[in-house]
Amino acid sequence: MPEINILPKEVYQLIAAGEVVERPSSIVKEMIENSVDAGAKSITVEIKNGGSTYIRITDDGCGIARDQIKKVFLPHATSKIKSGEDLNSIMTLGFRGEAMASIAAVSKVELLSRQKGDELGTRYEIAGGEEIELADAGCPEGTTIVVRDIFFNTPARMKFLKKDVTEGNSVAGIVDRMAISHPEISFRFIRDGKQTLITSGNGDLKSTVYSVFGREFSSTLVDVDYSVNNMRVSGVVTKPSGARKSRAMEFFFINNRPVKCQTAMAALEQAFKNSIMVGRFPGCVLNIECDASFVDVNVHPAKIEVRFANERPVFELVYYGVKSAVEAQDTPKEAHFEAPKKTFFTSEGKIDFAEKGEDKPKQIEFKQKRAEDFWQIASAPSKKAEPKPAQEEIDAYSKVLEEAKGVSSELYVNAPEKPLENKTVQENVITEPEPEEREEVEIPDFKVVGEAFKTYIIIEIENSIYFIDKHAAHERMNYEALKASTEIASQVLLTPVAVRLSKDEYSAVCDNTELYAKCGFLIEDFGSSTVLVRECPSMLGGENIEDLIVETAGKLLDGKTDITPEKMDWIFHSTSCRAAVKGGDYTSPYERELFVRKLLSMPDIRYCPHGRPVMIKMSRYDIEKQFGRQG
Repeated sequence: MPEINILPKEVYQLIAAGEVVERPSSIVKEMIENSVDAGAKSITVEIKNGGSTYIRITDDGCGIARDQIKKVFLPHATSKIKSGEDLNSIMTLGFRGEAMASIAAVSKVELLSRQKGDELGTRYEIAGGEEIELADAGCPEGTTIVVRDIFFNTPARMKFLKKDVTEGNSVAGIVDRMAISHPEISFRFIRDGKQTLITSGNGDLKSTVYSVFGREFSSTLVDVDYSVNNMRVSGVVTKPSGARKSRAMEFFFINNRPVKCQTAMAALEQAFKNSIMVGRFPGCVLNIECDASFVDVNVHPAKIEVRFANERPVFELVYYGVKSAVEAQDTPKEAHFEAPKKTFFTSEGKIDFAEKGEDKPKQIEFKQKRAEDFWQIASAPSKKAEPKPAQEEIDAYSKVLEEAKGVSSELYVNAPEKPLENKTVQENVITEPEPEEREEVEIPDFKVVGEAFKTYIIIEIENSIYFIDKHAAHERMNYEALKASTEIASQVLLTPVAVRLSKDEYSAVCDNTELYAKCGFLIEDFGSSTVLVRECPSMLGGENIEDLIVETAGKLLDGKTDITPEKMDWIFHSTSCRAAVKGGDYTSPYERELFVRKLLSMPDIRYCPHGRPVMIKMSRYDIEKQFGRQG
């Protein structure tokens, strides 16, 4: 039998610390919770290098008596509970007595504290679980804790820390959650010497949400306040029009404790059923108040997971609270339109966007490296059907493309909106595809019969009728072109698009800028949970770039693997879908002809990237059978 060893103090402390201290944000969470429990009305968090080398948290709470300071760093020492019965009525955020001992075991800690009325404070220093110094100190009322060099004595664990920006974003996410769960406390967050967050602490939740997440998110919120069976849910939820592409903006709290609550999440989304599109999710900041004996928070050392004695009342509370609030306060979404600007060709082949009275026309340049999107060649929506262009019109159109080839390595062309005699053009970028080296595919003789519902192109081939879903087919064409491209054609945006994200989405995008670059996006970190999109795939045209970045960020967060090709597929799916012609868009007879010819030249395209068929065949036999012509 192997010999049984009694582990020394320094070893079992490191093991215990591994359950509580996973990364800098774990330390920040535990220490903020202590500040809240101490009755603080103002909390300042400062980090450097993502928190791996420096964390300082200052509060104006009750402070710690000198004879109690050493106990703070002893295992299982806490002021929150005294007996096992107290576990059934926990209302404080901390109670396990493990956090500070675990933090001191893997870092260098300095504590300064002074109680109200004391003339002097106390300074205490401990590193790796070993006491260094206890002395008098001049300090303000409250407590300041400085944590340096996390995992200095466990280099193996230090290797698992991520980049400073990622760790810093994780800390920022913790501060955000604590700030919105306690709007009555003023939070201040300083990151590498720069203040990135400050909340008023006036108790107004909407004001706090505005400070944390910005105007765009806060402007979509409605108030929730609903009580039943001695339980209450309060906070804010987004209107249906403010739904997002991911669950990253769903925040739940139990008695002001940040938690992960699948029951509340399911109730929230059920309340929005039939009000928002499939694949979109509401945002919320909801606090559930209930008797402490109804919920068990002692499930995991991180105290994020909870169990309810009965989940049904929680589901009904959130469901009816949210549904009644949205039905009572939601208003129709307002649309605002800008007058379209005229476009003109310059002698250099660029596009001018000029308004009457302007001396210098604005210009937008598109970086053209490689384009295989045939649809843009014939992309010319108009308000009424037009006859097939005469041969001279086709020749004139070809001449425009021919002249554009001479504009250095970048191609600036525009498509006719209507037949060329109208002398007007639209703002779409038209690119001539490079010739592809592929085997010739024999295209069968076909006849375009027409188009149903501005969505399904109807063609006749031999003894069959085909219905083509033009959006699904075009989406698959774009997807295949993106996958085959070694370099995605990008366009430089005239005005960079600023995208405000949740902290988790922000980290996901910042960690994958190279991945986005491969997919045709040039993205820069703008700070404060915001990224700037300076370039996007040229096939996107005027699509909503911000919505696309939010959508792909959510997919990156939901991914269960770090395999880059899968992540690229997510972005390719979203990009190709948004770049495709939409159902309901008008297409001229000439465009339909080009579209069908291109589709039939690619016999491997039978399904869109989401698995829907791109065409349905109906034989002449089946049709005649319906009319009783086949006996």
